[in-house]
Amino acid sequence: MGSLLFVTSSLMGEKSRSRQVAADYVAIARAANPGVTVVERHLTPDTIPHLGMDALAGFGAAPDARSPAQTAAVAFADAIIEEVEAADTIVLAAPMYNFSVPSTLKAWLDHVARAGRTFKYTANGPEGQLKGKRVIVVVSRGGFYTGDSPFKGMDFQEPYLRAVLGFLGITDVSFVQVEGQGIGPDVAAKGLAAARTAIATLAPSAQLAA
Repeated sequence: MGSLLFVTSSLMGEKSRSRQVAADYVAIARAANPGVTVVERHLTPDTIPHLGMDALAGFGAAPDARSPAQTAAVAFADAIIEEVEAADTIVLAAPMYNFSVPSTLKAWLDHVARAGRTFKYTANGPEGQLKGKRVIVVVSRGGFYTGDSPFKGMDFQEPYLRAVLGFLGITDVSFVQVEGQGIGPDVAAKGLAAARTAIATLAPSAQLAA
């Protein structure tokens, strides 16, 4: 038995291509690991606030010195981090918005990245504290940003996610791209099919920790 955290960030809900392909992996993990615990976190403007001063001030204050607003903000951030800490595998569904990740996913990462908790400063520089986790990232794009695409340099989605996850100590990261979704029905269908084939090849790594 293990634990999987499934995080989605598209405004499209169930129609989201990144969510659909990521859900394929979750299904693979469930089949490979009977009894696995799956926690879902759906990021929307209503469910994930931007990191604010109440949280920042609360992080540095003793619990009995926090205001009610600070206490609530810290409790929310703690819950986000606890989900990440408990997960053996994290599956992120991330559409490309204006060449990067949705602001809701950025807000989630801002809550996750906390000095002294998920990373720490040492004499040799910062050290991530979330080592040993596996992350599967499904990114969807309207166009093409991989291979020899002339727009490859405008992909600030995958490099950012690799950098922040690596900063937190997570280096076992696999990306699956759902591309061409805004070009036309035939191209979109082909891109979706290719992504679903690619996610299926990750099945052996769906085995979660006992």
